[in-house]
Amino acid sequence: MGKTFMPVQKTREELAAFQLERLKWTVHHTYHGSPLYHKKFEEANVTPDKIRTLDDLRLLPFTTADDLKAGYPFPLLSVPLDDVVRIHASSGTTGKRKVLSYTAKDIDDWAHFFARCFEMAGMSVADRVQICVGYGLWTAGAGFQNGVERFGAMAIPMGPGNLDMQCDFLVDFGTTVLCCTASMGLLMAEEVEKRGIKEKIKLKKVIFGSERSSDAMRARIGELLGVEHIFDIPGMTELYGPGTGLDCVHHQGIHYWADYYIVEFLDPETLQPVPEGQIGEMVVTTLQKEAAPLVRYRTRDLTRAIPGTCACGSILPRHDRFLGRSDDMFIIRAVNVYPGQIDHVLSSIPGIGSEYQVHLTRRADGKDYMAIKVERGKECAPADDPKRKKLIEVEVKKQIMVSCEADICCYGELPRSERKTKRVFDKRDE
Repeated sequence: MGKTFMPVQKTREELAAFQLERLKWTVHHTYHGSPLYHKKFEEANVTPDKIRTLDDLRLLPFTTADDLKAGYPFPLLSVPLDDVVRIHASSGTTGKRKVLSYTAKDIDDWAHFFARCFEMAGMSVADRVQICVGYGLWTAGAGFQNGVERFGAMAIPMGPGNLDMQCDFLVDFGTTVLCCTASMGLLMAEEVEKRGIKEKIKLKKVIFGSERSSDAMRARIGELLGVEHIFDIPGMTELYGPGTGLDCVHHQGIHYWADYYIVEFLDPETLQPVPEGQIGEMVVTTLQKEAAPLVRYRTRDLTRAIPGTCACGSILPRHDRFLGRSDDMFIIRAVNVYPGQIDHVLSSIPGIGSEYQVHLTRRADGKDYMAIKVERGKECAPADDPKRKKLIEVEVKKQIMVSCEADICCYGELPRSERKTKRVFDKRDE
């Protein structure tokens, strides 16, 4: 057997024992290395010696994005500044960016478990990986490239945009794996179709990062590119970056690297654990991160733990694809709605495309209204639009418990994006 990047632990019991050992290390490391964490632990009356079991994780205080902002430019730093070899920052556009520091070991660990993603995807060193995510201060480009090179495959570091060159490279270099956001994947797939080069490319796999994708979008991209698998790769700047998990070839949930971080699934209101299989907010605690460790960090990402053992037999636990973020939720007519719920409903309706927009308005009567603009399927007849409109309105009302007005538009009418596509437009306060 060749080199593997999978955990050395062979059973879930061994994994849990390793987690406890590393949790104790993290608490000791942050307590003694970070003034912020030391203060938080003192206020919570927690000292490192009180962490004796994994259940004692609940004794620890939470960390939030506000702590990152307050500690700018080197938040959560738990090592001497001389040990920091790199920084990355979030791609947010409001206020100060969330900046995270990395030691040499952090970078090495990140490359190692990112390579694990490619192993889990069934890739080999013969693969040629076209990386179409952003390079620069954010984590995407550097993370993907380090992972590909550590795995041993060929990296083609393209970045987003420049569809002419992207398509040329797909053909000329025989790219077998495409790494991009879902929105960029749709752009590429439609461009491949438009240029008629599907038979000239050798793509086998697509790996989506940074953005939730609907089943309809994935099906459309898969059809246009003719790929075997489309994978989801989660990640956020606070937790190294992308590469912190992957769904295997069985696509029964995203395996996450429980030897590098612990996940709790908590009710975002009560901050109490939710039953396995129920939607909750992901709260993460790192186990090996040196420069800027996370202790019970509230990610705001909503998903659920998937019970049982995956068909692949891995001991690594799984979570579902993200429903959205707790702070992405909007309230209309006293109903909490997440974009992922709308994705789910629209993906089940025949005759419509993958692209949609949600528009929220407040009319003169003082009431809120929701309109959903959806593209018609490319080969579908406009004459059937009234039936599609009615079906969307009925299913949204039935499944999400809020009324909407559906508007069917032509295929390709809604904007495409190289990065993330904006779905929700809330104009109620305008």
